[in-house]
Amino acid sequence: MAEDSRTLVQKSGLWLALGALLIIVLLPQPEGLPVAGQRMLGLLVFSVILWMTEAVSYPVSAAVILSAMTLLLGFSPSVADPNVPYGMNAALVTGLKGLSNGAWAMVAAALFLAVGMQTTGFDRRLALKIMSLVGTKSSRLLLGVIGVGFTLSFFVPSTTARVACIVPIVGGIIASLGINRQGKLAGLLMIACAQVDSIWNVGIKTAAAQNMIAVNFIRQTLGVEISWLDWLAAAAPFAILMSVILYFVLLKLMPPEIDQIPGGDAIIKKELEELGPMKGAEFKLMIISICLLLFWVLEGKTWGMFGIGGAMGAQKIHPFSTAVSTILAVTIMLIPSVGIMNWKDAQKRINWGTIILFGIGISLGSAIISTKAGVWLAKYIVSVFGLAASTPFTILAILALFLIVIHMGFASATALASAMIPIIISVLTEVSKVKGGGVNILGMTMILQYVVSFGFILPVNAPQNMIAYGTETFTVRDFVRTGIPLTIIAYAGILLMAATYWKWLGYV
Repeated sequence: MAEDSRTLVQKSGLWLALGALLIIVLLPQPEGLPVAGQRMLGLLVFSVILWMTEAVSYPVSAAVILSAMTLLLGFSPSVADPNVPYGMNAALVTGLKGLSNGAWAMVAAALFLAVGMQTTGFDRRLALKIMSLVGTKSSRLLLGVIGVGFTLSFFVPSTTARVACIVPIVGGIIASLGINRQGKLAGLLMIACAQVDSIWNVGIKTAAAQNMIAVNFIRQTLGVEISWLDWLAAAAPFAILMSVILYFVLLKLMPPEIDQIPGGDAIIKKELEELGPMKGAEFKLMIISICLLLFWVLEGKTWGMFGIGGAMGAQKIHPFSTAVSTILAVTIMLIPSVGIMNWKDAQKRINWGTIILFGIGISLGSAIISTKAGVWLAKYIVSVFGLAASTPFTILAILALFLIVIHMGFASATALASAMIPIIISVLTEVSKVKGGGVNILGMTMILQYVVSFGFILPVNAPQNMIAYGTETFTVRDFVRTGIPLTIIAYAGILLMAATYWKWLGYV
């Protein structure tokens, strides 16, 4: 980023972050908080300021955080034995821990899956096919965009990659149908591209990187693995409800200037015909994607779910986790003659900065937990805000509102999850201890993770929003005008489902 193009906030962000880090590190050591834990809390605040102000790019922030973590921990006493130094090698291993994590591998592999979609053109064929089925009436075009976003959420486990697939396709349809790019219909369709993907980040475990962060921390701290199907059963009803609401909110607040596109059906049919019959690479990708989806669906399930009893009924259908099955699928896609793309072409399209940031974010969260910073902070929050005297529903309402507000300052749900989910788990664990139980830590963490995906209000709240905004088919005001009602309704939906459906499931 050129120096002249940076805002005052961006220019001062690094100094603000360093100042906050220095203040926290130099404060008297609180009782019960190890030196390493105090320094990790300082690093957490440092990281949040960096991410919120965008003082440096996200990939650079990952390098800065890794270096700071190594130095801060390396010169700290060990948490287990304060008489023994933590050491630089151990600190570096802690900083790199996230890069040897199944969730990190899953996200990296997901980006390759997205490249496979773009390389073969299967994403374009799928989008045009759905559009041809719904028709070219304005309201049906919106329905088609929502349908495309929903469908790709199952097969492309990266929000940014999905929107990067959809936006050019929708842009091409807008151009082909002669729709005014500055009109409300074009803006409505592009806003829908971003918002429907944010909604289905909630509904599908593998749809977004931030979900994998939450799943990883839940596994690490609670020892529980959330299967793909269990997540879908809990979250999909909310995502379906919000998809319907998105349709009506957009039509109400951005009514299209035209109702019917003359000759639209013929134009889309022509574009489909120009693609020709499915190519071999597309067919291979379709088979790989369907098989991978089946592996995700059956993750952790036993033969007993099909009514097969006996010893076999208790056996798992397959032993592969989401990450392992995804990596295997990508490996097949890259094998010469068998696969659909080669490494040289694929690696050029991969956002390696996102991969590095994701890994370092996991490392930061893990360090907050391992240095007991999370536990100490959780006790402080529970005491100051009196959460021990609150009901689980009230606690959920407060924490969900907090996440919605703080997300306003974040440009990445991945960064938000990395910073907040370890703290959320620690707070819920502490409340459960103080109350003597009665709090479903797993269920409430899952629900609060859904809220992490609520980047509905500002274009800068999520990379997918910025991709859509970059088409210049709508203004920031348009996005905010539709995003605020969506956020309010989504928050109300969280509370409604917490009081009904999720309560029946035992999550609240």
